[in-house]
Amino acid sequence: MLDVKGLRKSYGDFSALGPVTFSLGEERVLGVVGPSGCGKSTLLRVIAGLDLASEGSLALDGERIAGPRPDVAVVFQEPRLLPWASVRKNIALALWDVPADERRAAVEEALAKVELTAFGDALPRQLSGGMAQRVGIARALVRRPRLLLLDEPFAALDPLTRLRMQDHLLEMVGTDVPNVIIITHDIDEALVLSDRILVLQGPPGQVRADLRVDLPKPRQRTAPEFQSVKAEILDLLFGPAARAA
Repeated sequence: MLDVKGLRKSYGDFSALGPVTFSLGEERVLGVVGPSGCGKSTLLRVIAGLDLASEGSLALDGERIAGPRPDVAVVFQEPRLLPWASVRKNIALALWDVPADERRAAVEEALAKVELTAFGDALPRQLSGGMAQRVGIARALVRRPRLLLLDEPFAALDPLTRLRMQDHLLEMVGTDVPNVIIITHDIDEALVLSDRILVLQGPPGQVRADLRVDLPKPRQRTAPEFQSVKAEILDLLFGPAARAA
């Protein structure tokens, strides 16, 4: 459903990305990992339509992506909530073009899905980090996007909250959103969530490896099979010597 061909992105004389070619079809979750500066976030922004590609083609369900689309939603590392608006109003921002009755019903449904109905009238400053990020996810899901893009969505959370958010995301994939692309520096997170992982190198960002993760979910981080795939990714990123060290 997502087809990326020969994608390049440059900023002036700096080549940040490309060429990148891949397709996303039956996989529910695609993870993208790589060192800092390899073009991961640039790839996500181009897919989201927030930046235009310098070269190449990008299509979702056969339709060219040439700017932001209502069926593609993005969650960033920070929730980016309006501090003066309630949780409900922050979520409702995504439905500015929807009739009021329909908007209210959709917001309540989104709140229930992220288990924040009791906090609908709270302000962002009254929320924990994990709760605020759930509001960001609810705002992304409220339009029922075809594709959900996540850019290091749990990086700022404490380890326990991060694990809970990963589990919560897995519960929603397939029921609330068909497909997810997640950018992450956390190899364990990528392996827990993803059906397939792209390993990028750069700049400019290019696909070094395209790995299918054939492990049953939920995945056990301590399982030998899990650790074997993790070792393969670490070798691709840093080499066997770095992993041994």
